[in-house]
Amino acid sequence: MHVIPLTDDAGAVTGGQWLARAESVHRQLRPQLPADYAGRLATIFANGARLAVVVDDAEVICVALWRLIENTAEGRRLYVDDLVSDAARRSQGAGKMMLDWLAAKAAALGCDALALDSGVQRQHAHRFYFREGMHIPSFCFRKALK
Repeated sequence: MHVIPLTDDAGAVTGGQWLARAESVHRQLRPQLPADYAGRLATIFANGARLAVVVDDAEVICVALWRLIENTAEGRRLYVDDLVSDAARRSQGAGKMMLDWLAAKAAALGCDALALDSGVQRQHAHRFYFREGMHIPSFCFRKALK
């Protein structure tokens, strides 16, 4: 297993052959993504997001969508929009490998924190995040506008 970044620092897709392979794993977390997966991600990349995958041979087994954010509460942080391991391959080290890669990337980019949100229903993911040294510093509030 190893991590492959699929976008460069400008958001250009550099691992195009892996993008199509990432879709089925990504949809396990985000089934509502539109049919034009590549087009939707191109828009997200244009707004600062980046994508990386963990692969085992020719199979994508973990996907992370992330971006850099600067704010007054945490300073510079690497924020993970999506982190998902293939349900059929969980607990085999891919999620840890990706989280470790994201932490190293954050450190290399001068970040003060690595952060993500996780739905309240995702208790298995929460146990993983706690085991990996993450904590819950605050509540996240939302109001739907549509």
